[in-house]
Amino acid sequence: MHQIVTQMDIAASPERVWSILMDFSAYPQWNPFIRSLSGVAKPGEKLRVTIQPEERRAMTFRPRVLTAIAQQELRWLGRLGFPGLFDGEHYFQLTALSDGNTRFTQGEQFSGALVGLFLPRMEAAIKAGFDAMNRALKDRAEAKAAIDQDNPDLSEAPR
Repeated sequence: MHQIVTQMDIAASPERVWSILMDFSAYPQWNPFIRSLSGVAKPGEKLRVTIQPEERRAMTFRPRVLTAIAQQELRWLGRLGFPGLFDGEHYFQLTALSDGNTRFTQGEQFSGALVGLFLPRMEAAIKAGFDAMNRALKDRAEAKAAIDQDNPDLSEAPR
């Protein structure tokens, strides 16, 4: 098994970061790596994911959701061909920090007979894609957090 893991602290709550991750329809607006994502984030459901590492062709696959715990983790398993050939277990994990911010971890565990053949040629592009997505998520979450701080909740205003 081989694993790629990236991590970034985000100055926004886990709830805010989670809401951005779960807004699949907005991915094309902000996500430079996962260009589209559709489906239902519920264990057992299949998603449709299109990734495009920088300077690579887009790839679309249909992973099955393994875990979806609000504000904590989304995990899916994608396969190339049949099980055991080239499998990737992708995950997003959110950890609440003591200051109210979020540590965001994105990773993938690769296994299968063809991992040793294909992954070395793709690893740098995949890691760069994870890093680019992490930065874009951080920018989006922190921008929304700043807007919310400047605009008090209107639901509490007198009508």
